[in-house]
Amino acid sequence: MSPSVISKFPLLFFIAISLWWGFYYQSNSSLNDFGQANFEFLYLLDVFIVLPIICFLAVKNKKEALLKAITLCCLAVWVGSYIIPASSKFIWPYLESGRYVISALILLFELAAIVTVVLAIKTALDDKVDPDLAISQPIERFLGKSVVATVLNFETRMWTFALFAKRVKPDNYQGSKHFSYHQKDGSQSNLLGFVFLIALEMPLMHLLLHFAWSPLAANIVTILSLLSLVFFLAEYRAMAKRPISIDGDDLIIRYGLYQPLKVPLSNIKDIKGNDVFVAREKSIKRYVYSGVPNIKIVLAEPIGEVEKIFIGVDNPHSFIESIKHSL
Repeated sequence: MSPSVISKFPLLFFIAISLWWGFYYQSNSSLNDFGQANFEFLYLLDVFIVLPIICFLAVKNKKEALLKAITLCCLAVWVGSYIIPASSKFIWPYLESGRYVISALILLFELAAIVTVVLAIKTALDDKVDPDLAISQPIERFLGKSVVATVLNFETRMWTFALFAKRVKPDNYQGSKHFSYHQKDGSQSNLLGFVFLIALEMPLMHLLLHFAWSPLAANIVTILSLLSLVFFLAEYRAMAKRPISIDGDDLIIRYGLYQPLKVPLSNIKDIKGNDVFVAREKSIKRYVYSGVPNIKIVLAEPIGEVEKIFIGVDNPHSFIESIKHSL
């Protein structure tokens, strides 16, 4: 069984125990002695003993396993607050109060991302290194190459372009030749339209929900809208800053805030233009904002499950000629 499948066991176990114990606690039958055997420790044993053990057995990276165990246990506490009857809760009220601790941890996570942004930008400006490396290296040095590190990389990159885009220079990115994609089919202009739309809609939606529904719902929707605004603003700025590059024997595909994809030139079997719509498939990687991608790359050997890469660039003819020349 592949490691990627095994790593999903903790989540599957969490879903399974939540469904099973939810049915157990909410049923009124001989299964739970007609509601007299709704002991909370039954769910506690699975959540705080079995679940962490499965996390550490299924995930090789111990830091990632610990973070996954903490996350799933916190989710289980939230689920338990709903499925366990109030009359059977003795320890659970204390666990539920831990939501303030979880909120503090989330806040610390956000602050860590912002601090990393400042340090990464300072390093990029002082040493003129690739801004992506300036962000990823300190994170991966602490967390390793894990899912958590990838998420934090993305979030840090988002805050970088949302707050300090003017200080990021495209020339500092690795590569001898750079190619842009932000002008294709008005991609950047369309994204700016989304930014203005969210900014204009947010106060109106907040007032409507505040008076028509509840202040809590209004605050939640406004926070989510604000995060969406930050994302679209960062994406808008990153489009013109993060180029697709040829660096020695590699093609580095950067696209907005996407995680960069490095493709060895020797692994490119064929490259040509494209003018048709491309549907989503597991074997296809698409990089395009507007219209259809105008570049089709066929790989000699798959990268993971990806066999073909479709990209939308501003000057497809120049891009194809440069790749063929490098090949």
